[in-house]
Amino acid sequence: MNSIARKWVCADIPSMDYREMWQLQLSLVEAKSTRSDMPDVVFLVEHPPVFTLGHRGGRDNLLASEKFLKEQRISVFHVERGGNITYHGPGQLVGYPVVKLRSNGWRVADFVEALEEIMIRSLADWGIRSDRKPLNRGVWVGTLKIGSVGIAVRQGVSFHGFALNVNTSLEPFNWIHPCGLQGVQLTSVKRILGKKIPMEEVRRAAVCHIGDIFEVELKIVCVEDIYRLLDDKE
Repeated sequence: MNSIARKWVCADIPSMDYREMWQLQLSLVEAKSTRSDMPDVVFLVEHPPVFTLGHRGGRDNLLASEKFLKEQRISVFHVERGGNITYHGPGQLVGYPVVKLRSNGWRVADFVEALEEIMIRSLADWGIRSDRKPLNRGVWVGTLKIGSVGIAVRQGVSFHGFALNVNTSLEPFNWIHPCGLQGVQLTSVKRILGKKIPMEEVRRAAVCHIGDIFEVELKIVCVEDIYRLLDDKE
């Protein structure tokens, strides 16, 4: 890391409803486009069960009925990120960097690869070798997908991000065509290692790799600190 590193704020959130997290990102995107004092922020969070559809994702890749989803208490959101349909749930580490791209010298493709690299290095910490596939974004262990990536860029600010299956239940992935790909199977750290991994350890590893990959210094805060930042006036 550079001796004088850029500084990011990292909001480490145990769990948050997807809608609230999405709206918080949108608020930050707007603030960053109008306020010079607003720092780059990365969120680390887990979500209650939810299916999200990217701008290319239609409900034709959602195999379960609305009645079934209601019984399972799984919400569905159509959002502006890239990619198709995916699942978020407890035991999955989700990272949302809300950062300016151009002013930091990042191209979109390089930024997406950096998000994949965070997951690849985090998996390597537990002895799991993973890699990318040229035609399908995300991170794979052999033929099994373990991590997804999807971002959106608005007014030069990137938001949304990556999702890594750690202790995630894989059953809900059977109710969709993950990422719009038929026949794709998902895996998790828990399934590969045969045991649960403490999420706190995975979060610490992700923080370390985010700092190294983006050459930034991370200040860990709680979500209330982010709301206070948004409420402050320049």
